[in-house]
Amino acid sequence: MQRDVVSTDHAPGAIGPYSQAIKATGSFLFCSGQIALTPAGGLVHGDVKDQAQQCMANIEGVLTEAGLSFANIVKTTIFLSSMDHFAATNEVYGSYFTSDLPARSTVAVAGLPRGVDIEIEVVAVF
Repeated sequence: MQRDVVSTDHAPGAIGPYSQAIKATGSFLFCSGQIALTPAGGLVHGDVKDQAQQCMANIEGVLTEAGLSFANIVKTTIFLSSMDHFAATNEVYGSYFTSDLPARSTVAVAGLPRGVDIEIEVVAVF
């Protein structure tokens, strides 16, 4: 199996022992979860829409570095600090997809890194 690390300055660097994404033989790109952290390392404060917007911008940066777009995403997982954020998250998330929507799971969790309200991870294909 061949695997290549995908790393870009257009999304924040890893804040732990993981890669931004891994391109794997079989045409898959597994992207690590993105939180509302800017590429420069600043945390986006504000409501969940602002945080979701930054998560999606980070994902776009990683996808672009790998030569992909949102159209290549086949699966997403969204982690929320509260399901009260579900509708607002859907509003932002939905604006990035126009057709052939990816499969998705959304779960509420007890806590997320840096106290954010949302984290999004994706799997894309080439």
